[in-house]
Amino acid sequence: MKELKALYIIVNAGFSSEVVEIARSLGSTGATIINARGSVAKPKTILGITIDTEKEIVLSVVEKEIAVKIAEAIQEKAGVGTNAHGLCFFLPVEMSTLTIGD
Repeated sequence: MKELKALYIIVNAGFSSEVVEIARSLGSTGATIINARGSVAKPKTILGITIDTEKEIVLSVVEKEIAVKIAEAIQEKAGVGTNAHGLCFFLPVEMSTLTIGD
């Protein structure tokens, strides 16, 4: 049985397509994109309007080896030092009806 991981990639709004393409190029077969809002100590205010930090979470279930490759690529191409400000982590999938590659 293959070891599956739930891969989470959190990026600034507008960068989810970029990270989905990176993930697909490394073996991911799909993803779910979730709109989110970041929590910051001091929200930005421009002209009296408070702007929340908009985020997108890209969630995909992949084999462990693919998750590691994707995480490394995200760190390099869309990581904290980029405009995407991406953060990537994965968690074990304990039970799944999903079959990858079988």
